[in-house]
Amino acid sequence: MAKLKNRSLIAATFFLVTACGVQFASATEAPADPCELLPAATVSKTLGQAYGAPQASIAPRPYANTVQGTDCRYEPKGAGSRLWFRVYFDPSPSDATGLFAKLKMFYSPPTPIAGVGDEAYFDPAHALHARKGNVRFYLQLAGASANESQLSSLASQVAGQL
Repeated sequence: MAKLKNRSLIAATFFLVTACGVQFASATEAPADPCELLPAATVSKTLGQAYGAPQASIAPRPYANTVQGTDCRYEPKGAGSRLWFRVYFDPSPSDATGLFAKLKMFYSPPTPIAGVGDEAYFDPAHALHARKGNVRFYLQLAGASANESQLSSLASQVAGQL
């Protein structure tokens, strides 16, 4: 009987450690500078014009008791459109999924995008919203030059690092 209890305890402990390990492995931690997920050189190459280093600031919480994010604004050198990259690192993938769905209601009708993170869409203003794991992010190229294929390329590069 004691051997059976020990085996059950070992099995339960293994399951708990494995389950916790999977949870920890699936959450991406915020880097010291979230703007580093999208370097100015990558922005310049993808958008076909020179951009300066991003200017970082705090992005507001979308709801009470949610995390603050980081806004990264990229100014073009010369004429061109400003790029806005906003990123949030939620505590868990389920938190990010729930918030992503809740916020999507404000940007209707969404146009789904395949192959970017776990889920992504363009809103009616042609801004891109994406989620991968516990990370939610947003890309908007201001002005008439907004190009969905360029934003999709930038989003894929960001998602590839998460």
